[in-house]
Amino acid sequence: MENGLILVNTGNGKGKTTAALGLCFRAIGHDMKVLMLSFIKNAQGTGEVRAAKLLGHNFKMVQLGRGFIRTQKGNFSEETIKNATESWEYAKQEIFSDEYDTIVLDEINILIDYGLLSVEDVISVLRNKPRRLNIVLTGRNAKDQIIEIADLVTEMKEIKHPYKKGIKARKGIEF
Repeated sequence: MENGLILVNTGNGKGKTTAALGLCFRAIGHDMKVLMLSFIKNAQGTGEVRAAKLLGHNFKMVQLGRGFIRTQKGNFSEETIKNATESWEYAKQEIFSDEYDTIVLDEINILIDYGLLSVEDVISVLRNKPRRLNIVLTGRNAKDQIIEIADLVTEMKEIKHPYKKGIKARKGIEF
């Protein structure tokens, strides 16, 4: 049995979740079971949620978040704190279920960066995960401790983005 890998997609550029979805698509092609847990984005009208339903029984996507966090670090509503805590508990349950070959923790780096999750708790789970399980962590501002234990880290760097020219998010590109 091969050891699973810990992969991190981070940086200020676009494409962290998209890269994780590409990896999911590849794993499904090898008849692997994949779970994607989205910690921030909600399911409202996203192409990935619609596509997930078409991929069959080997791909499950769960939207845990209530939408993007729009506040200063440390200034969270009780609802946001509760959602983060409950989402992480759910994720741990799924990680230790040993039902999946790959689990994506989408935008978890943001929850850690904002102090909604403890980096030490996340690292403990990563170190004690089922041996064969691949875990992908996405989101900006990955902590040094996460980068250190990861097997693969990719930083997406923004060079140019249409938003800066006033072009709004588009179906099939951003959502």
